[in-house]
Amino acid sequence: MIEAMYYTQGKGRYVNCQLCPQACRLADGAVGDCRVRKNIGGKLYSLNYKRVASYGYDPIEKKPLYRFRPGSMIFSIGSYGCNLACKFCQNWRIAHKDPRTVKISDEDMINLAKAKGSIGIAYTYNEPTIWYEYVLHLSKLIKNEGLVNVLVTNGFINKKPFEELLPYIDAINIDLKSMSNDFYKDICKGRSSPVLKTIERAADATHVEVTSLLIDGLNTEPNKIEALATTIAEIDEEIPLHLSRYFPAYKMTRPATRVSTVIKAKEIAEKYLRHVYLGNI
Repeated sequence: MIEAMYYTQGKGRYVNCQLCPQACRLADGAVGDCRVRKNIGGKLYSLNYKRVASYGYDPIEKKPLYRFRPGSMIFSIGSYGCNLACKFCQNWRIAHKDPRTVKISDEDMINLAKAKGSIGIAYTYNEPTIWYEYVLHLSKLIKNEGLVNVLVTNGFINKKPFEELLPYIDAINIDLKSMSNDFYKDICKGRSSPVLKTIERAADATHVEVTSLLIDGLNTEPNKIEALATTIAEIDEEIPLHLSRYFPAYKMTRPATRVSTVIKAKEIAEKYLRHVYLGNI
């Protein structure tokens, strides 16, 4: 463990986490919604610092990033925990359970990032922004080696910590689950507005692509797809949008999204965005 960044101390050994919009207020001994930041004696600690739950070499397109270093391989790593609670989570075993983890030294991590033709490191699998202290530390080392850092995130992070990390990030895929706050509240226990702000900030600083998982009857109506595409286009019509087909996972048992739904969504989005791709078909 190391002491966490971005928190304030309150009365009676309470702490107020300021990393993400959940704004957890934690009594001594309590753990945040993300499950990886804990109040110990009136100080906030990162429980997953250097704890790696999943790793492997992936094509950059799997992130998905289609317009950043296409054809490249990248070393992907993730820890455990998440600051959202999406009912359809594909990686729930590491996001919401307690997987086995390993520690990898900085030297070995750099060597892994250079091996097998890898161009750097992708922080992915679980939510990397709640692995904040380690991602910031490692991204600086990777940058110094002339390698790239890729962030695959839900975008649910506050302005100051994101802006401190952003100079070290070469490309980012942000998961925009819906334009609807009700969707975020009911399905993910979050809000959409902070994610949109993250997309805006990232677009001013680095390469950005956006992914939206489409679920029949929840976020696939034509007006919702149009709202999604026009909002992204207002930021930059060159931002690639990945429309991904949902399959049942974790706590959601709704049938898989129809292929025809995803194709129709692509047709709508292409009226406003120049690069629209389909996934999970």
